[in-house]
Amino acid sequence: MKPSHSPRVAVVGAGWAGLAAAVRAVGRGGQLTLLEAARAPGGRARSVSLAVPGGDTLRADNGQHILLGAYTATLGLMREIGVDPDQVLRRLPLTLRYPDGSGLALPRLPAPLNAAAGILTASGWHWAERLALLRAAASWRREHAERTVAELCATLPARVRRDFIEPLCVAALNTPVAEASAQVFLRVLHDALLGPPGSADLLLPAVGLGELLPEPALRWLRARGADVRLGQRVRALHWQAPHWRIDDECFDHVVLALPAPAAAQVLAASAGAAPPPLAEALHRWRADAAALRHEAIATVFALTDTNQRAAPWPVPVLALRSNDGAPAQFVFDLGAPAFAASAASAHSRLLAFVASAARLDGATLTAAVLRQARTQLDQTVQPLRTVIDKRATFACTPGLHRPPMRIAPGLLACGDHIAGPYPATLEGAVRSGLQAAETLR
Repeated sequence: MKPSHSPRVAVVGAGWAGLAAAVRAVGRGGQLTLLEAARAPGGRARSVSLAVPGGDTLRADNGQHILLGAYTATLGLMREIGVDPDQVLRRLPLTLRYPDGSGLALPRLPAPLNAAAGILTASGWHWAERLALLRAAASWRREHAERTVAELCATLPARVRRDFIEPLCVAALNTPVAEASAQVFLRVLHDALLGPPGSADLLLPAVGLGELLPEPALRWLRARGADVRLGQRVRALHWQAPHWRIDDECFDHVVLALPAPAAAQVLAASAGAAPPPLAEALHRWRADAAALRHEAIATVFALTDTNQRAAPWPVPVLALRSNDGAPAQFVFDLGAPAFAASAASAHSRLLAFVASAARLDGATLTAAVLRQARTQLDQTVQPLRTVIDKRATFACTPGLHRPPMRIAPGLLACGDHIAGPYPATLEGAVRSGLQAAETLR
């Protein structure tokens, strides 16, 4: 039975965390108002427009977000709002292949046999290197709270660190191995490689990110009476005991589902008129959020002429060898069947080069990626657009103190930056949003 008084809940922000919180709050009987400053939902997981020669425009996803089979909360939320993951995601075994054919692929076997078989059959590795990784993995534990991934893997052969550990770490944590948390890295590996069958699979979006979850979530919320307001920015909250007031409306609960810098700005503006104990709580949370260091993700979209002679790709995503002068760790063939939402002309293919933890300016990074394409793909590509999200994620470092979910009475926060076991991923965002809604009282 629903309570006699359905609490009024405001969720501020319609990224994946906010949408998860909104869906779960409505499911628990709340009267929901969803407020989003942008004109479209989805937050940083969004699509961008690409102008191509001839005057055409293509749509492509910014950042090339990849889900894993271990993302149980995200997949469950998709099903809850009527999205069939099998229809909108292309499932591939975890594969880390380089253009020269080296690398590994996990076969369809139960865990942990799939990981062991993938390592033992890795192409381009010596037997000693394969066995060294297996021995190290068997000894790893998840309590390495104060160690970096580089320290955790210091005894591994150089090729294993370069071709396996480093690309996995920067893809999962968006933080270089010398700075990345070993504890969080091992948590991601554990859930992917030791979870139920399919946990390690790559799930590639076959539709635009908007149709993967944000747009269906809005339709689901509206169909259930939620008040969805796009294009409405919240600049401050006002305490009017026992409620929080946004403009002229009072709410029993408010969930701040904003990126850390934006949430900190709202709380800074809210603290001035708040009573002293409440103002102190707002300032304390704001300080935790402001202390987070952020890492950028850059995507260089480029066209390649299909008439160029090149070996066909074994998979639609290839790993690239990365260093200071070669910033991209992965390249995506967006013209491949796995990415049905993206296309190029019959004479060209759309590629997306992704540089996680990017620390170069746009022009320098683009020029370096073009060199990577020539040297590693043997391809001359035409750049279309470089997108750099300077605050894509927080730096996931050892012993990191992340802002808590609880801010003050009736005021919660959610997002991939909130304290939790996962790095800044879509799964971390969804889990945080669901947890916040389930905590409302």
